[in-house]
Parts: sequence; structure tokens; C-alpha cells
Amino acid sequence: MSNFVNQTEILIMKSRFMVIIIIFSIFASYCNAENHKQTKQKKSTENMSFEIERTDEEWRTILSPEEYNVLRQKGTERPHTGEYNLHFKEGVYLCKGCGKELFLSDNKFESSCGWPSFFDIKDSTTIIEIPDTSHGMIRTEVVCAGCGGHLGHVFDDGPNPTGLRYCINSVSIDFKSKVKDNDGKK
Repeated sequence: MSNFVNQTEILIMKSRFMVIIIIFSIFASYCNAENHKQTKQKKSTENMSFEIERTDEEWRTILSPEEYNVLRQKGTERPHTGEYNLHFKEGVYLCKGCGKELFLSDNKFESSCGWPSFFDIKDSTTIIEIPDTSHGMIRTEVVCAGCGGHLGHVFDDGPNPTGLRYCINSVSIDFKSKVKDNDGKK
């Protein structure tokens, strides 16, 4: 009987070990697939051509370190810290990298997500949407059609009429006012 118990315990231990190996293999395969997707995603704008083409060194001299991180390396600013998060003046929002007009103030809304949010783009030539599976999520990245700079992401939880929420980093955009000041300047 003792021999039978020992053999049963050994079988149970081997089975547990095999389950652990299988789980580890599945996890390793998933991580490898995610790394492949992230690498593919990072290269997704590399094969595209844009109106504004600059070398990495040129971008570094034109942009601040934070702007470079977001626009060129697909970084994200901390929520609730951006200059345009709670900014609601009348005008147009432009790409910080190339000056292309991207969003109208009429399409901006308070989403409480911590980043400037727009329910529509200025026109269909302003941005390019790219599937983004980085960080274990499925999202749609938004890049400037003029220079390929990373702006943020678009989600389908926005208000009518589009139902979209373009969640944009403040550091990736500038603002041009439509309202003239006392000196007659915009």
C-alpha cells in the first residue's frame, strides 16, 4: 500500500509540474506575441511618408524633451497636467511638430479623463488612425498626417454626433485663437 501511495503522490507532483510548465509556455508565447505586436506597432509609421520629414536629430533640436517623448516616441503626458486639458477658448488646435490644423475648439468637450478631448477632427486629411495593441490593450492611435507625430488615441465613448473621443496629449498640440485681443491681434 505504501508503494502505491508514493507512486500516486509522484504522479500528482508530475501532473502539477506539467500544468505549471504548460501555463508558463502559454504565458511566454503570449508575451512573445505582444512584443512582436509592439515592435510592429512602433514601426507602423516608419514605412509611411509625410509632408514633413525630419531626422531624429532634427526633431530633438526642434522639440522639447517632453514633446519629443510624446510626438516621436509615442509617450503620454500625466493626466490632468496638460495645458489644454481644461482649455475652452475659441480657435483651432495645431500639431506641435508641424503646425497642421487638427481640431476645432467647437469639437472640444470636457471628458474628465485628464487629457484634452475632441469628438471630431478638423477634416479627414488631418490625422491618420493606426491600430495599437501595445500595453496589452486594443486601441486606435492617432498621428498627425503632416508629420506622423503621435497625438494620442481615439475611443468610441464620446458624445454625439460622432460618439468618438479623441484623447490628445496637450504637449503634442498648440492653440491658435480666433478671438482678437485689444490690440487687434489673434
